[in-house]
Amino acid sequence: MSGLTKQNIGSFLARQGILVAFALFMIGFTLANGRFLDPDNVMGVVRSSAILGVMALGVTFVVISGNLDLSVGSMMSFSTIVVLDLHDKIGPTLAIPAMFALTLCLGALIGFLVGYLKLNSLIVTLGMLSAIHGLTLTWSGGKNMDIADKEATWFGIFGQGEIIGIPVPILIFALLASVLGLILAKTPFGRKVYAVGGNGTAATFSGIRRARVVFSCYLMSSFCVATAGLIQASRSMGSQNTVGQGLELEVLAAVILGGASLLGGSGTIFKTVIGVLILGFIQNGLLLVGLQFYVQYVVTWVIIILAVWLDIAAKRGKLWSPIA
Repeated sequence: MSGLTKQNIGSFLARQGILVAFALFMIGFTLANGRFLDPDNVMGVVRSSAILGVMALGVTFVVISGNLDLSVGSMMSFSTIVVLDLHDKIGPTLAIPAMFALTLCLGALIGFLVGYLKLNSLIVTLGMLSAIHGLTLTWSGGKNMDIADKEATWFGIFGQGEIIGIPVPILIFALLASVLGLILAKTPFGRKVYAVGGNGTAATFSGIRRARVVFSCYLMSSFCVATAGLIQASRSMGSQNTVGQGLELEVLAAVILGGASLLGGSGTIFKTVIGVLILGFIQNGLLLVGLQFYVQYVVTWVIIILAVWLDIAAKRGKLWSPIA
């Protein structure tokens, strides 16, 4: 009975350990600072997490399909700079679709290299991280971007507006999560994504066009990144050309925290949303207890290691490897 109990506890911690850790974090932060669960603070955390969350929704499809996307941070910088630059040149009505088109082209290129040429997704997206960063600097001439007349444009609605008292970034995040959640859980395409990530060879032999599915996942990811870039540009009405630098690790951490496996074949949009909120509240709590912002980088690293360990442990049903 003792052995069975230990095994059950180990299995539970392997699958739900991150939620237990999150609960302990929430209790600790609430005791340390009474403002932590203040409604205004909670709304602020969700709003500030919307950009990261929108990016994480697309990356969820990529990870479930058995691949990685480390280019999303640089791609977000690119989309933000492009839409700000084009705003003053051709107006927001044309700038927004032009930015989406250019960002989707980058996603299509990655999808082609990984899906059809079957190159390693880690190598491809790591290379694209640098390439897109260089493209962003080239587009901007190494300068930051600002909208010339911030008062005379409706562009700010995406990042600063509210509808019935709810910030527009939160509404965009919720709408995208709902639509993509339905696509992943209720459509044939969603089942194909799981099949490709679970066993790509078997999926191919069953008639699934694996390359097309992977290509579509990267297109979906780039669409979400472009949406995040739009929100970021609209919120600040200006941006540094490195605004997305480092976000790729936070996005990946949020997706893994939500239960998506790096091995592919598992994960849901709903759990990704939970992972995004976990990361957001932990970072907010660290600031409220007086820790400097750069401590977040260390905590994010610890969270990634913990999440990967729990992911692997969940696959084998034990926290520790049976091999010494």
